[in-house]
Amino acid sequence: MSDTTTRALSLLNLLQTHRHWPGSEIAARLGVTERTVRRDVERLRDLGYRIESTPGAAGGYRLEAGSAVPPLLLTDDEAVAMAIGLRVAASQRLVSGPETTITALAKLEQVLPAPLRRRVAALVESVQPAGINAGAAVSSEILGELALACRDHERVRFSYEAASGEVTRRRVEPHALAPAERHWYLLCWDLDKADWRTFRVDRLSAVEHTRVLFEPRPLTPEQIEEFILVARSWVRQAVEADAVMELPIDDMRAAFGQWGQGATAEDASHTRWPVGGADFRETMYGLSWIPAGVEYTTNLAEPARSDLRETLERMLRALSA
Repeated sequence: MSDTTTRALSLLNLLQTHRHWPGSEIAARLGVTERTVRRDVERLRDLGYRIESTPGAAGGYRLEAGSAVPPLLLTDDEAVAMAIGLRVAASQRLVSGPETTITALAKLEQVLPAPLRRRVAALVESVQPAGINAGAAVSSEILGELALACRDHERVRFSYEAASGEVTRRRVEPHALAPAERHWYLLCWDLDKADWRTFRVDRLSAVEHTRVLFEPRPLTPEQIEEFILVARSWVRQAVEADAVMELPIDDMRAAFGQWGQGATAEDASHTRWPVGGADFRETMYGLSWIPAGVEYTTNLAEPARSDLRETLERMLRALSA
């Protein structure tokens, strides 16, 4: 394989692993001049790859969908079959490592021509895997766009509809996508709130890429998991209540961390905290995390209130036996 061919393949690999590359950085990575990069880009364009270039100091190159599938050693039917399989796997979460599935889907659909993307969209609607209880409908296109933004550390804008029906426009730095309880969640840094936020992907729309890159803030896998668990807890529960504890809200948030979301100051020395679960036992578990020595009241309604009282009385009798 000639040096020119090897370099062109290396350039193609770079374009497929990030959404946008500055010309100077490509040249540095390949060890060539920017003029050579321009010639190699033209060679790839001659092979069917549509590569967009932007001039200026912040300019560079990005791989776009073309008018035909570039030479991936796939026929149209094979490309469509792969995209359908990846869409079903991503939306139904049939495989482990979901981030691998959606980044593979994003990479494939990034180069599919518009007619094939429409064909995939039409066919995937009729594919219903047996034995799967579908959660909220999730756009595979939005999943792919968010996956690219997470991969490339690119700021995005989108519209978000809260459970209350309120629609807001958000500016975020995407960090991770994760499935939980039949939903997909986007964990990101909200630029307007200056804090971490988790959004349900099925409530997202109108994703807009800004092409502004950012340096990701460090998060451990355990922290990511905790954020997603907190987000899951915000769906409406069968048993819901408020606990009003004798604890200032700043102290409460320091003690509860991310689990303190939703808490409000009742007054200078009391905090109201929503708690709930699938049944009274899960609500009891939530209440058990109120710090030792902190008194509180709760408005847990019947019949969960009586069920919880009876369970606790039996526990006390067992402990005193």
